[in-house]
Amino acid sequence: MPKQEAEHAADGRRLRSERSRRAIIDAMLSLVEEGELIPTAQEVSKRAGVGIRSVFRHFSDMESLYATADTRIRDQYQGVFAGGDRQGTLQERLLHAVEQRALAYEAISKHLLATKALLWRYPLLRQQYARTQRQLRKDLDDWLPELGPLTAEKREMVDAITSFEYWNRLREHQSLSKKASIDLIARLLQSIIPSG
Repeated sequence: MPKQEAEHAADGRRLRSERSRRAIIDAMLSLVEEGELIPTAQEVSKRAGVGIRSVFRHFSDMESLYATADTRIRDQYQGVFAGGDRQGTLQERLLHAVEQRALAYEAISKHLLATKALLWRYPLLRQQYARTQRQLRKDLDDWLPELGPLTAEKREMVDAITSFEYWNRLREHQSLSKKASIDLIARLLQSIIPSG
């Protein structure tokens, strides 16, 4: 086989491999979005239209597949967390920060629940989740520089109140509407952060 044909064949194999890998990750994410929080390799392979061996040719184990899917969804929505109007009075910025978090939490709630369900099993997911929590904390500091002078205890209260876990409790377990949840979180934050 001439060199050019060999290179073309190799490029074709590489493209097929990349398409297969993307299909596997897409399958994982769509299953989670549909409510299957811990999809099996069999479910993923069936949805992706590839054999089970193909899943493990691309991913050494389920941890690496879950971690790759987690990275993809986090990268897609990182801009949502980072966006929003960061101007105005403390009360305006505080409300905007809560609204922006609510927007992001609503968009990726099933993916966050899936990640939380697997943290006990996979160290890589724990590391990624911890890194995301640190980023969210820094992002909140950017929204609200008034957090700087708070005591350590009050700063921890702010993180708890603005967490996905608290949001999920309000929305799912206490059945509050999105608006009621935003209003409650904003009021709690206002009670902690001095208005100057």
